[in-house]
Amino acid sequence: MSKPSAIPAVRGFRDILPEECRHWHGLESAARELFALYGFGEIRLPILERTELFARAVGETTDIVEKEMFSFRDRDKEETAVTLRPEATASVVRAYLETGLAHRERHARLFYTGPMFRRERPQRGRYRQFYQIGAEVLGRDDPLADAELLVWLVRYFDRVGARGARLELNSLGDEACRPAYRERLRQFGLAHLDALCADCHRRLERNPLRLLDCKVPGCRAVIERAPVMRDSLCAPCAAHFDEVRALLDQERVPYALNLRLVRGLDYYCRTAFEIIGEGEGLGAQNAIGGGGRYDGLVAMLGGPDVPGVGFALGLDRLAMAAPASVEPETGPAALILPLEPRAVAPALRLATRLRDEGLAVGVEPAGRSLKALLGVANRRRARLAVILGPEELAAGRATVRDLASSADRRQALDLEAPGPELARWVRTEVGT
Repeated sequence: MSKPSAIPAVRGFRDILPEECRHWHGLESAARELFALYGFGEIRLPILERTELFARAVGETTDIVEKEMFSFRDRDKEETAVTLRPEATASVVRAYLETGLAHRERHARLFYTGPMFRRERPQRGRYRQFYQIGAEVLGRDDPLADAELLVWLVRYFDRVGARGARLELNSLGDEACRPAYRERLRQFGLAHLDALCADCHRRLERNPLRLLDCKVPGCRAVIERAPVMRDSLCAPCAAHFDEVRALLDQERVPYALNLRLVRGLDYYCRTAFEIIGEGEGLGAQNAIGGGGRYDGLVAMLGGPDVPGVGFALGLDRLAMAAPASVEPETGPAALILPLEPRAVAPALRLATRLRDEGLAVGVEPAGRSLKALLGVANRRRARLAVILGPEELAAGRATVRDLASSADRRQALDLEAPGPELARWVRTEVGT
C-alpha cells in the first residue's frame, strides 16, 4: 500500500509559525498598551455572523458582498445564511446593540483583534484568512474623536517602528451633500463609458462612488480626471473636516490629502483615511490599514441614531512594515535530561517544581545518549543542562552543565521533594 500524500493548506490560508508569532505578539502588545492609555476596552467577537448583517452594513454593491464573502447555509436552520466575518465594524455595532451596551455606555470605546475572511486573490501580504487590530468609538460625532484615533495611529506606528507608514486623508461628505456628488460622478462615468470596464458599468448604475475604488489601470486613468468630493461638501461637512485637520496640525501629525480616496464599504461618511506602508514584499498592495466615520451605521442596523468612527489594521501587512525585534529567541533556563527510564519521574518532578517557581524549563524523554540530549539542549538555547543518569540517581546529586562554558558541576538535589531553594539556585546560575 502506497504512503498517502501530505494534505496542503487551503489556497489563501497559511500557518503562522513561532518566529512570526513572536513578532505579532510584540505588535499586539504594543497596541494593547496604547489602547489602555486612550481608554479603550477590549471586545471579542464571534467569527460567524448572519449574512444579512454584512449585506446591510457593508453594502450589497461592494466587492466584499458581491464576490468575496465565505457564506453558507446553517445546517440546523437551512433558511439562515451565515458568513465568516469579512470585517469587524458591523460585528461591533451588532454587539453594541444586542448586548445593551448602547444603553449602558452610549459613548463606547472598543478595540478588537482577530481573524477575518475574504475570498480575494491570494498574494503576498493578502490572504483569505487575515488578521486585524481595530478600534471603534461609538456615540461621538465631534472632530476630536476622529483626531484622537489618528493621533493613536501615528503614535502606534512610531512605537512599533513602522516609520515609513504615511496617513492619507479625505472627506466623503454625508447624506446631505453626497447625493449631488454621486450624480456628478455618474454623469462623468456616462461621458467616459467606453473607457470603463464592465464592473464599472455596473457600479455606475448601482453606486457610482465605487468607480473611485476600481483597480483596473484603464479605469484608474479615467478616474484621475473625475470630479472630487471636496468640491461638493456641504458647510457642516467642510467645517468638520477643517477641524479634524486643525487638530492634527496642532499635534503635528503628518498626513497627505488624497481627494480620490474612498473606502470599500458603503457605511463610511465624512472623515476617511488610509495608512500606506513601506516594507519588503508589500508591493502594490501597500495599504496596511484604514478607516473613517460611519454615522448612519448603527441606525441602519436597527439601533438609535448613534454616530461612530473607527479603523482596522492588517497584521499580515503591518508585520512587513514594522521590523521584527532583532533579539534572538530566549531558550529555557534549564533542560532536564533523563538518561534512563528510572530518571523520567524525578526529571518531571524537578521540571514541575521549577516551572511552579516561574522558570522556563524543558524536560526530554529518556532513551537517547547523553551526546544526543546535549545536542538538543544546545539547539534549544538552554542555559543549563541538568543530567540525571544512574550515577546521579544513586548519589542524589544531578550533574549540571553550563552550556555556555561546558563546565560541569554536581548539585545536591532532593529528587523526591525538591524545594524552592532549587529555583533560587537555578536563578543564580543563569543570572536572572
